[in-house]
Amino acid sequence: MGSAVERTDEHVREYLVYRGFTNTLKHLDTEIKTDKEKGFRVDKIIDQLQQFIQSFDLFGLKDYWLYLDRRLFSRLEDVYRSTVNKLRTSLYRYYVINTIQKGNLEKTHEFFQKQALELQGQVEWRDWFILPFIPAPEQNPAFSPYFSRQWADTFLVSLHNFLSVLFQCMHILEKPVLLSFDAEVQKMTSLLEDNEQLRQLLFALQTESRDQRDGDEMVHHKLPAYVQNMDRLGDTELEMVSSQRAASTVATPSRNFFSTFLPQGRRTPGKPPQVTTGSSPSQVAVGRKDPPTSQVRANWKILHSSFKILKVSPFDGVIKVWSFNPILQTKATIMSKSPLLSLEWATKPDRLLLLGSGVGTVRLYDTDTKKNLYEMNIDETHPRILSLACSPSGSSFVCSAAALSRSGNVELVPRLPLTVSGQLLLWDTKTVKQQLQFSLEPEPVAINCTAFNHNGNLLVTGAADGVIRLFDMQRYESAMSWRAHDGEVYSVEFSYDENTVFSIGEDGKFIQWNIHRCGVKQSEQLLPQDATGPFVLSGYSGYKQVQVPRGRLFTFDSEGQHVLTCSSSGGVIYRLTNGEPALESVLSLGGHKAPVVTVDWCSAVDCGTCLTASMDGKIKLSTLLAQKS
Repeated sequence: MGSAVERTDEHVREYLVYRGFTNTLKHLDTEIKTDKEKGFRVDKIIDQLQQFIQSFDLFGLKDYWLYLDRRLFSRLEDVYRSTVNKLRTSLYRYYVINTIQKGNLEKTHEFFQKQALELQGQVEWRDWFILPFIPAPEQNPAFSPYFSRQWADTFLVSLHNFLSVLFQCMHILEKPVLLSFDAEVQKMTSLLEDNEQLRQLLFALQTESRDQRDGDEMVHHKLPAYVQNMDRLGDTELEMVSSQRAASTVATPSRNFFSTFLPQGRRTPGKPPQVTTGSSPSQVAVGRKDPPTSQVRANWKILHSSFKILKVSPFDGVIKVWSFNPILQTKATIMSKSPLLSLEWATKPDRLLLLGSGVGTVRLYDTDTKKNLYEMNIDETHPRILSLACSPSGSSFVCSAAALSRSGNVELVPRLPLTVSGQLLLWDTKTVKQQLQFSLEPEPVAINCTAFNHNGNLLVTGAADGVIRLFDMQRYESAMSWRAHDGEVYSVEFSYDENTVFSIGEDGKFIQWNIHRCGVKQSEQLLPQDATGPFVLSGYSGYKQVQVPRGRLFTFDSEGQHVLTCSSSGGVIYRLTNGEPALESVLSLGGHKAPVVTVDWCSAVDCGTCLTASMDGKIKLSTLLAQKS
């Protein structure tokens, strides 16, 4: 609502300038500056209330709240009147507590003198009249909760949410035609984008049909190896071969163990792609084909199949969801009272988000209805939800829960070398109940990262003890485990053909492991420190913030031949090679002023999109343009 009002105000200004109504424009600007509704911007309304409180302006605070009550709250149904009264009571208490905390007892006495007639008959204020005469009210059991930062934050979040919901349901007010015009513009933009996607899809199908007819004659229009088979995962159901698995120990698994899980007809990556720089440092021109939607979804986490993008401020407890079609639009804003440490898009339906907190809870959030569907309590002894991974079938998800470390806030400082206790749990998404707890040998340890293979039959994890564990999700047991890194494992992913696993660890190494031969390396590459962390953000006066890696540190293109990693100013794209070195630098994606801490990559419609997110909260989307060779 607020953004629509802002855009409408700009359109009105342009019209007045066009017509030469300068006096009317001046009056409009003057009234906008004194607008008490702040253009229906919740953040500005909250700021105005806090300004009155911080300046001890009781008259202004009461007058502004009465205006909101007459203009907005009075039009609500009677069932919401109690909520409005509770918010007003909390607002006045917030004012009184602020006067005491700032040592301005004169304003405290003034409040109770001026509000005595109004408040003395209310039960919730009966005990508050003695507050100015208590020597240390912050230590009094009856008043100490109101002096905590938690109470103040809870009140402000509640007020923010109440106003946000109110403005989203503005049917209680008569909506002017001009605001409806903005909605029509957005609808038309969406329709035009859908039409363009369908046109490109038709063109791609026509081109593919013509290529099949002409065969080898179309040499000059042949796509490079980077994209020739980009859509092969989504075209047909992968052929699976079932075979009887012999009993074996974790240390020496059978050679035929993975015949049940891995497709036999899957091809290894082709020749290295021919990549050339485009018109800007953030672009690369490569030939490609349009992959099916199902394959795109399988590759998204931060960047979603429907171009939904997440921005997470974990210590502020705020998540923003944007859609990109073709411009960025805020779809949802999620506020949490506790820090958020992990998140995952649900597989089915894809509008749902799993949010893991630092207080032992996992929330299931619907980004369409903007509501919490469930909140699951995991384990009080292991409150940090470090990783979430949803099974491709959508029926379950795994959750990594870890105990608190002795360093306090482990997200801002490097972890202690002491191994932290942890659990790996399997939850059913339909019944919202825990199915089982995986056995972690030789001892329970914190799992930092998790990843499923394409059909959910295998789960790979990286832990704080430097061990990679591979789980059989049909038997729900560990198939093999091996010491992978000196220090913690920060990030793991299956390779394109799923015959190997890639990992990045605390030792700064990017290693490829053969999952048919336990603990056997296929390649190893030492990465720069800014690609593996810990990430350091320096400021003025010697200020330094250190962040331990959390989330995806590398990601592959849809062909599995290129990998995108973090860097101090953006991302770096490497080509995977079969020789030494294992990685060959291809392209740098700049644009950041702070270290990049997580990356994602997807190819969709007519281009590929790389996402890089940095410590200062900035997200950058880099488009890899497609052209025929």
